[in-house]
Amino acid sequence: MIRKLLLFTAFAGIMAAQEWPWGPGSMNFQSARSAAREDADYQDGLRALDEHRWDRAIEAFKAAAARNRADSDAALYWAAYAENRAGRREEALAAVAAIRSLYPSSRWLKDADALEVEIRGQTGAPPNPNAQADEELKLLALNSLMQSDPDQAVPILQKLLKSNASEKVKDRALFVLMQSSSPAAVTTLNQIAHDSSDPALQRKAVRYMGMMGNAQARNDMVSIYKSSSDVQLKRDILHSLMQSGSRDFLLEVAKTEQNPELRRDAIRQLSIAGGQDQLRQLYNSVSSVDDKKTILNSLAMHSGDADWLEQVFKTDKNPEIRRAVLNALFIQHNGKALVDLARNEKDPKWKEEIVQRMSLVHSKEVTDYMLELLK
Repeated sequence: MIRKLLLFTAFAGIMAAQEWPWGPGSMNFQSARSAAREDADYQDGLRALDEHRWDRAIEAFKAAAARNRADSDAALYWAAYAENRAGRREEALAAVAAIRSLYPSSRWLKDADALEVEIRGQTGAPPNPNAQADEELKLLALNSLMQSDPDQAVPILQKLLKSNASEKVKDRALFVLMQSSSPAAVTTLNQIAHDSSDPALQRKAVRYMGMMGNAQARNDMVSIYKSSSDVQLKRDILHSLMQSGSRDFLLEVAKTEQNPELRRDAIRQLSIAGGQDQLRQLYNSVSSVDDKKTILNSLAMHSGDADWLEQVFKTDKNPEIRRAVLNALFIQHNGKALVDLARNEKDPKWKEEIVQRMSLVHSKEVTDYMLELLK
């Protein structure tokens, strides 16, 4: 319940796919409502939570917990939850301790642990991550510590990243680093991105550097790209540079990279980054037919390039290039451009090929042209 709220705050959209419990709007909450329907106090507490009437919720849940029913541990948890929301943090911590003492096998224990992490972070006395055995709770504690004392958190994160912790935990640790503007955190992330001893972790660090979107991160990624021979890492860097909007280096790679697959990947990433103008200019300077086809295919996603694509079809007599143009216009569902090409095409075989493409495009222009052919 509160645990997912905490994780969402700490780890943003990255954690949205996890199936942790939520707060008062969740399926867990609705299930609790159904299971406790016969308990008027419990029901009153749930309604008060919905309405953010914390004092009333505390009173109702404590009354429900005092009956020593099967759901008393849940009632006690929600009392602690409401006390925290009401600013009564010491009382909330006492309720959490009571859950551990009275209900050592409760399914609410992890939620209570997560609530304690949040409370202690709010009081200015964040928990010691080394005291948290559960990996998820440890990361919650680290995130809290990063917010209040980055200098203390970064060395712990560095140690965690060098440990035998799971890839999932290391990934989240990198995310915590990425969220921080602390110079130590930025330096640590950069060091991991340069370290090839753990390729999987290195690629994840590069991905997070792309999310940072600042000039220093882009420069660091360019440096790593130029010094690395790892093709997969280079592809990840190209993707991260696209995310951060680094068109200049993507264009440089598209022009000069010796590996054809990386060169074409740079072309695709440049298109996604909005570099249509650069790609049109690049088209006139490349000699590789495959590179030209990649440029045409990449520009297919931009309907504003239809006039330019038509011009390429009219001036370039290479069959592969011409078919790539037709495919691009077909992907755009640009019936008007296809009709224009068909009207101006003198070669019957090419005209037939154009008509074949447009027959799968539904537009007024295509319909009118097909009617003309039938006359």
